[in-house]
Amino acid sequence: MRIGAFEINDPVPKMDNPHVLAVLRPWIDVGSVGTLSLSRVERHLNAQEVGRLARPGRFYDFTRYRPRSYINQGTREYSIPSTVIRLAKRETSPDLIFLHLLEPHSYGEDFTDSVMELLSYFGVKRYSLVGAMYDMVPHTRPLLVSGGIGEPDAEEEYKMLNTRPSNYEGPTTITYLIPLQAGKMGMETRTFVVHLPQYFQVDEDFTGTSRLMEILCNVYQLPKRLMDPQRGRDQYQALQKIVSDASEVGSLLSRLEERYDKEQNEESAPKPLSPNIEQFLRDLDLDLDLESPDSPNIDSPFFDETEDADDSEPERPE
Repeated sequence: MRIGAFEINDPVPKMDNPHVLAVLRPWIDVGSVGTLSLSRVERHLNAQEVGRLARPGRFYDFTRYRPRSYINQGTREYSIPSTVIRLAKRETSPDLIFLHLLEPHSYGEDFTDSVMELLSYFGVKRYSLVGAMYDMVPHTRPLLVSGGIGEPDAEEEYKMLNTRPSNYEGPTTITYLIPLQAGKMGMETRTFVVHLPQYFQVDEDFTGTSRLMEILCNVYQLPKRLMDPQRGRDQYQALQKIVSDASEVGSLLSRLEERYDKEQNEESAPKPLSPNIEQFLRDLDLDLDLESPDSPNIDSPFFDETEDADDSEPERPE
């Protein structure tokens, strides 16, 4: 069955209020954070591939995304780069659709239109883009996560997940037309992008993966063991030994830590109450000093950062 540019395998299971988790390679998948995270959830839920682009060469330059050859039981076979769709049914709603997007080199508008046809066919309720980007942040502090802006229904969820609004401006991807169009069609949209230290670039960043999994586990009530924070801690501890032996990197790290701490302190400073809340308290005739800097901060994180995770299974190659 064809849906837009995608070839979908029959029969297609009926999905219950499905949410899409999308990762975009290579643009917002540094350290393979998005790919590793989706792979962990897919293995846990036993997700099955249901389709991919029928003619990926229409959108991709195969001198930039190289096909790969491999031997399978004595026979040479080929893997052609494509955008892949996997589905997972869950005991409780919502079901999940995993969308492994490869950024198109040509016919970008046609590509995004086909993805929108796919979302409409499955009756998707929420589209979430997840991944990671490099930033001037220290590896010695909790990794920051940025979310979207202009999503009134998402503000409380972002706050509970300790996610800050994105202030990025600059070159972007044509696939951002997908959440824009999804929002206009009444779908919820979310963005969760982990900020990784620019000076430490590896193929697989396990601390970034753990941070993103922390969010996915809380949003979709997945087992905490999928976060696997110890693997990331071991990786960054090895980095610390390298930094201590490199004076230039150590000096940079000190400045990044100083800037990080300053920004976090500014964000955690008490904020004035909104006029609506002030009026509500006045209506209750509460004798409160609304401008007191000693007023307690009642905000609390949505997740428990102190909970240890069990060892997770080895990563599945993509």
